[in-house]
Amino acid sequence: MPLDSARGPGLIPVPRVAVIVVAAGSGTRLGSGAPKAFVGLDEHTILRHALRGVFAAPEAQVVIVAPAGREGDALTEALEASGDRRDLVTVATGGATRQESVRAGLHAVWADVDIVLVHDAARALTPPEVFARTIAAIADGADGAIPVLPVIDTIKRVDGAAVVGALDRSELAAAQTPQGFRRDVLDAAYQAAVDDFTDDAALVAAAGHAVAAVAGDALSFKITTPADLERARSLVQPIAPAPATLAAAQAAPRVGFGTDVHGFGGEGTLWLAGLEWPGEPALSGHSDGDAVAHAIVDALLSAAGLGDIGTHFGTDRPEYAAAHAEAFLARTLALIGEAGWRVGNVAVQVQANRPRFAARRAEAEAALSAALGGASVSVSATTTDGLGFTGTGEGVAAFAVALLVPA
Repeated sequence: MPLDSARGPGLIPVPRVAVIVVAAGSGTRLGSGAPKAFVGLDEHTILRHALRGVFAAPEAQVVIVAPAGREGDALTEALEASGDRRDLVTVATGGATRQESVRAGLHAVWADVDIVLVHDAARALTPPEVFARTIAAIADGADGAIPVLPVIDTIKRVDGAAVVGALDRSELAAAQTPQGFRRDVLDAAYQAAVDDFTDDAALVAAAGHAVAAVAGDALSFKITTPADLERARSLVQPIAPAPATLAAAQAAPRVGFGTDVHGFGGEGTLWLAGLEWPGEPALSGHSDGDAVAHAIVDALLSAAGLGDIGTHFGTDRPEYAAAHAEAFLARTLALIGEAGWRVGNVAVQVQANRPRFAARRAEAEAALSAALGGASVSVSATTTDGLGFTGTGEGVAAFAVALLVPA
């Protein structure tokens, strides 16, 4: 089966393979407070690491299925990971279940594609060779193929607290992704699906097709729990041995200051300090007008020497037109990480006559902290005794100070 074709006046090669990267999971068991794919491993997210393996594999259309509201973030991650393959990137919006998300991804696959791979972004360290083996199995005639690892542990059958028997582990294997299928086989299986399956191989098998096994890889483990996340972080950020000689003094911490002002008059409801404030008038701005989040972004970028919010999130970046605080702060966290810094703490003061912050201060601090990877964030507020445009209720001003320390 050929893996590419040609079309158009210049006979531009078109991949006959597509990889659907499922990144729409909530990550509840990870306990990160953000969608799993957008949690950081190092200075980059789980999704970015997963896409590195995808783009290092044989050329394919890449469809990222993102949570609703995070499509712009997913596109940014994909474009920065894709190198010279930017024209192969598509982003789709996921559904309530994994199966619904894969279905959404299938709808975005180009008509020229003959082989479809479905890959969990949570298997972020999967080597490109696993993709190549899976594609080769389908190209050689298999309806479906999945990477597997032999089960090493002795497996017992239990009933409550009682062990009732043993299973023959020679007949067992741990399934991984990417799982690959002929396009027509996978499309037909999804069209006929009534039940919800745990993976695509089970769905295709239920439709009457045989699924082949190819060799998986130990690095293709799934990041599900905090322990999995720490394991992945240890692999992408191994601890280097301490040098035996005197080294140059470590860079000193750096402080940055940021400010932002927005007037009331936007559409919808108010978003401020990463929270929605039902019943309050919206602020006017290119995104949601969240002056608190924007002041924090300016402070962090200032401390890192990376310009200001307009440099990275200006009106020429349409993906941020409706973005909320978590999108701005997560991207800023990645930028300062790439520059060799991590957040020490952030303090921000809100100057506004409304909304009243006292009752939701802790909630705001928690939301902003989660968006900054758990860094300490403190929020204070003042009405300025009714003075100035903030005191008369015309808008909101925010002033932030950020401390960065060497990563």
